[in-house]
Amino acid sequence: MVKIALLKQGKQKNRVLSHIIFKLVFMVNFNNTEVAFKGKDEKDLKRSYWLFKIISWSWLIKIGPAMLKLFLPLKFPIPIIKSTIYKQFCGGETINECDETINELGKNNVKTILDYSVEGKESEADFDANVIETLSTIAKAKTTKLIPFSVFKVTGFARFALLEKINDKKELTSQEKEEFERVKARVDKMCSAAFEAGIPIFVDAEETWIQNTIDDLVLDMMRKYNHSKAIVFNTAQMYRWDRIDYLKQLKTIAEQENFFIGMKLVRGAYIEKERERAAAKGYKDPMQATKKDTDNDFNAALKFCVENINRISFCCGTHNEESTQYLIDLMQKHQIVLDDPRVYFAQLLGMSDHISMNLAKEGFNVTKYVPYGPVKDVIPYLIRRAEENTSIAGQTGRELSLILKEKERRELFPVVIK
Repeated sequence: MVKIALLKQGKQKNRVLSHIIFKLVFMVNFNNTEVAFKGKDEKDLKRSYWLFKIISWSWLIKIGPAMLKLFLPLKFPIPIIKSTIYKQFCGGETINECDETINELGKNNVKTILDYSVEGKESEADFDANVIETLSTIAKAKTTKLIPFSVFKVTGFARFALLEKINDKKELTSQEKEEFERVKARVDKMCSAAFEAGIPIFVDAEETWIQNTIDDLVLDMMRKYNHSKAIVFNTAQMYRWDRIDYLKQLKTIAEQENFFIGMKLVRGAYIEKERERAAAKGYKDPMQATKKDTDNDFNAALKFCVENINRISFCCGTHNEESTQYLIDLMQKHQIVLDDPRVYFAQLLGMSDHISMNLAKEGFNVTKYVPYGPVKDVIPYLIRRAEENTSIAGQTGRELSLILKEKERRELFPVVIK
């Protein structure tokens, strides 16, 4: 009896100790700039500081696209772009050029998602070339544990106007039907390759007026490839007021048909364009009324995914500290271990290192989106990054304040910096 009592007492102490350790591990300090900027030298910090300083000039960001269209044919801005904004937000022009970034991130326990960020192509030859390039990212991921996911945009494989016509439920011509069959074949080729490689693949969200078409394509791929675990992931933009309902409906379908859901949660990147189009065409604005509403739905989506973790694997794609902490608290509440493969955090390369690096230091699953591609072809992506930093309240100011804090820390502790 005494022995049994001692054993019970020992188990109780172990449970208490485990709870304390569990609680301590989940305390993440996002203000630790020493960790956030580890591996960044003075030159890197200065470049980042001046880049974000320039991005804070909203007037310049507004006229920037027009200036680029004017001067790009002359080619002289390319070297400037490559040494500044491109270097901040991109890994290189080719997959091999991204190796340095992949390895540097890996040293800090941060993994990479290679994102071929060439946009605006419209020919069948370009679409087929994008398939080959995206397949190369899956092949690359197979060779290293530092790349846990692949990713693609459906508009990399299809004409925007075709996707829009299908979204509007308009009758397709026989040629368009054949064209869409080629689109479906390209998407299936990606998902099949990801399935065979065991590398989950994200399908990025796009404008609302083509998103239903994308959602239907991804649902078909989930049905086909997500029977054992989540391989195909869709993306939900939570600045849309209808996405919580979408998640609930998708869960119902998955339970009825017995497949797993993969979901990347983001706030969204096309808000100005969405509002302008809705106003111009006279339909209901698909965007949330306020940023607070977006934040509430984003956190509600995190809660929904955590509460259904046995059905949903998900990636929390955010630069928001409050939502990041909220997910940490949810994981603690539901006793989900830090490195559970069903839960990932993700940020973009060149942004929010204070979140990425400090999460990774504590042992969470963290990835960075690492865009790559020829400089001139990646410019639309870079413009969006600049516009995003300008439009998100406090984003640029936060980046600047953290850089200044780290510069001050290094001046106080110069011996520590190698």
